[in-house]
Amino acid sequence: MSSLLEVDKLCVNFGPSRVVDSVSFAVDAGEKFALVGESGSGKTTLGMALLALQPIASGSITVEGNRIDDANRAQRRAMRRQMQVVFQDPFASLSPRMTIEQIVGEGLALHMPDLTKEERRKRILDMLAEVGLSEQGGVTDVLTRYPHEFSGGQRQRIAIARAVVLHPEILVLDEPTSALDVSVQQQVLKLLTDLQAHYGMSYVFISHDLAVVRAMSHRVLVMKDGAIIEEGEAEALFAAPRETYTQTLLAAAAVN
Repeated sequence: MSSLLEVDKLCVNFGPSRVVDSVSFAVDAGEKFALVGESGSGKTTLGMALLALQPIASGSITVEGNRIDDANRAQRRAMRRQMQVVFQDPFASLSPRMTIEQIVGEGLALHMPDLTKEERRKRILDMLAEVGLSEQGGVTDVLTRYPHEFSGGQRQRIAIARAVVLHPEILVLDEPTSALDVSVQQQVLKLLTDLQAHYGMSYVFISHDLAVVRAMSHRVLVMKDGAIIEEGEAEALFAAPRETYTQTLLAAAAVN
């Protein structure tokens, strides 16, 4: 049985420099998979390549048996419903000129055009309630408000709602809590855990925060200088890392 996401010998260049070097891994349905490493390790570039937001030099990326890397524009657009992303910065990732209804409903309008306006609005409201943003949750007129009227944590919930409303098979999470206060981080991580359990999505969690990775992952891939240096089940890797680089990361983070 093939995996949901398969990456084979993936290489990505920036000019003359190779920033992702022959990376291979697979992610199964419902799995929480983490890419970890220091800044500059190549993990975010790899995540953007998975989303076809970064050109690749060689290798392949396959989702449910379909190649992303050599798909045409129409095929890639169809695949975007299967794989959504939540970015690091909740202040930069939401258009300040769009209402919350427009932001959360944008993907629905594109990928599910047969929905009536009322059906689309109901899905948006249901999703906002699920991420904790509804009139019952103390936010009035949420649909007609704009991102600047919300806190950082609330904006990240809006970004999560925008991604999850499409019921994707894979959610790429690029440092989704690093811009948030510690108390808000915990709330957002709990939300992500609940959503994963509810919808059975696979997570590709990109982070340098090893405590977060340990709490959120089944399996971990450690990157350094664009290459994989260690991979394993999360608990086993944290308990007994083989590589000196991984040991140094864990020691610096005081994760034990």
